[in-house]
Order: sequence, then C-alpha cells, then structure tokens
Amino acid sequence: MNKTTPALTALWLLSCAAGLYALFARAAAPGEIGAVPRLWPEAAAAAPETGRATLLLFAHPRCPCTRASLDELAWILARAPGRVAARVFFYRPAQAAAGWERTPLWDEARALGADVFADPDGAEARVFGARTSGMTLIYDARGRLIYDGGVTPGRAHEGDGPQREAALAAIDGRLAAPVRSAVFGCALVAAKSGKESSWPTKN
Repeated sequence: MNKTTPALTALWLLSCAAGLYALFARAAAPGEIGAVPRLWPEAAAAAPETGRATLLLFAHPRCPCTRASLDELAWILARAPGRVAARVFFYRPAQAAAGWERTPLWDEARALGADVFADPDGAEARVFGARTSGMTLIYDARGRLIYDGGVTPGRAHEGDGPQREAALAAIDGRLAAPVRSAVFGCALVAAKSGKESSWPTKN
C-alpha cells in the first residue's frame, strides 16, 4: 500500500467534513433585518388593507431560497382564507430592464392569490426594513406591526416550524404581543459593496 494513501484519505475526509459544516452553518445563519416600522409608514407605496391584516413578503426573484418562502406563504394563506391580504414584492436592480424580476417565482406567487409587485431598486423593501429575501411582515387592520421576520425554519427549507405558526397566530389575532422571528434567505442587495446580488437566471 502506498504510504501516502492514509494521509490523503484523512485529508479528503477532513475536507468533506469542513464542506458539510460550512453548508449547514450557512443554512442555520439568519439574514439581516433592518429598521422595521412599528406602524405602517407614510412613505409606503400603498395603504394597509381595510378590515383585515396585511402580509408583506419581500423576495429576490433569482434567489434559490425564495421558493421555500413561497411554499410557507401557501401554507399560511390556505389556513387563513379571506383573513389576510398578501402582497409580494420582487426586487429588481436599478439598472435592470422591466421584466427582469418575472421569473417562475413571480408566477408562483400570483398563483397563491397574492398581489405581486416589482420593487425597483428595492425602494419598498428599504421603507419596511427588509434586507433579506423572504422577509415577511404582518400589520393588523389598524396598521400596527404584529409579526416580522421569516416564515421558513432554515435557508431554503420549508416545513413544520414556529415561524409559520406565529405568522398564522398574528393574522388571527392570537398573539399577546408582536413577534419577531429570524429570517433565512439571501441578501436582497449585496452587503457592503452596494451592488446587486447576482443569482442564477433560471429557477
């Protein structure tokens, strides 16, 4: 046997372990949350829904994590029919042409019954303090924030978790106080450089 084989095998195993650790660490790391208005901001493009809660979801249309957020939104809306108005804002870089944001995720959001909007240069996201794709905010009928954060249990993961249950409780008025959850997803805009995040063009 080649004397270097055990050493190479050990090195390979260590590399695999390091790669898996990095992968799981990234999945478990929450994204940034900005300054979220406690009351519906006057600078918002539209007013909150009258007579029921309003749910806002900010997403990057080319982030692979976004589909999980939409799956969780589907779960929530299926259990709160007619009790919440859902609005999904898809980020579009300032220099991108109109339609850049219309990936298959746009169609999926519309199929859920949500009102879907382009968010040029992330203007609406900035108004609401959304910095991470998947950021979800719920305001009650009086324009008061009752939930903010993500609705997935991890990056690009959907399924049972306290986030979606808390969001549903917020819609139904069952929370004693506003709730903030961690949000898992890609940055809407690349950190520090100010340049737009670049994600694959296909979903």
